[in-house]
Amino acid sequence: MSRQFDYLDDLEAFLAVADRESFTAGAVALATTASVLSRAVTRLENRLGTQLLRRTTRRVTLTEAGRHYLEQAHTAFALLGDAEREIQGQAAALAGRIRMSVPTTWGHHRVPALLARFTRRYPNVKVELNITNRSVDLVAEGYDLAIRLGHLPDSGLVARKLADETLCLVASPDYLARAGTPRTLDDLQGHACLPFILPRTGKIAPWVFRDGDTDVEWTAPATIEVSDDVLGVVSLAVAGIGIGQSYDFIVREHVAAGRLVEVLPHLRGRSRPFSVVYAPHRRQSAAIRAMIDVLTAGADGP
Repeated sequence: MSRQFDYLDDLEAFLAVADRESFTAGAVALATTASVLSRAVTRLENRLGTQLLRRTTRRVTLTEAGRHYLEQAHTAFALLGDAEREIQGQAAALAGRIRMSVPTTWGHHRVPALLARFTRRYPNVKVELNITNRSVDLVAEGYDLAIRLGHLPDSGLVARKLADETLCLVASPDYLARAGTPRTLDDLQGHACLPFILPRTGKIAPWVFRDGDTDVEWTAPATIEVSDDVLGVVSLAVAGIGIGQSYDFIVREHVAAGRLVEVLPHLRGRSRPFSVVYAPHRRQSAAIRAMIDVLTAGADGP
């Protein structure tokens, strides 16, 4: 009976070279020679019938097929490692790598506490954290998880809601002393407003309020338009440039310290959801499942 996986040594050689983008570095990691690894990768390519690596005198790069195969191979080895640890009763010793993309709001104000808890619990898991307001393509760009804002379109991704975050209007005491404090929504027309430009549409994001039982959307007249990073609205408001709308969890410390004051508090009450999303067809490693558990438990979890 022939061995079903008699090429695993060649696969290990491919992983060592691909992860380090170098036959020499891969050889050092496996305590062998570059020529041995080169022959192993060639055998694997012949078996698969496709080129996995582009070789030049200066560097080694992955082909598209190689990138996809590398990702699947890492997942397979992670699952084997998880199975071994579970059999040995070492679930606390999770290992592996997680690639996660988060918006700047969560990346600076929610994720640090959650990630600190995760790394204390699972010190052997490597986390690659991408902080951006761009909606990454999870599958094409190789991300395991992403945190998204708002009501999500039917994208085929699995979404688990993390929180509904309340919005409020804020301005600095210095600005309000100069320009006066607005008492009604109409009063805002005469103020320096700091709206955010939505990256996907290029349009101004409307400010949202709740007037009694009525939901209101209002487009702020732009004095300074902020794009790409919504946290810029808060920085400009703290500097006394105008009035901006942001989330409670972002401005809370500024308000407590007296750097910002809430404006039109009687119109607060609207919120937007944040969710963690992932591709449904990918088998998740134990490390990824553990990260989702920590995220969904929230910043006040155990």
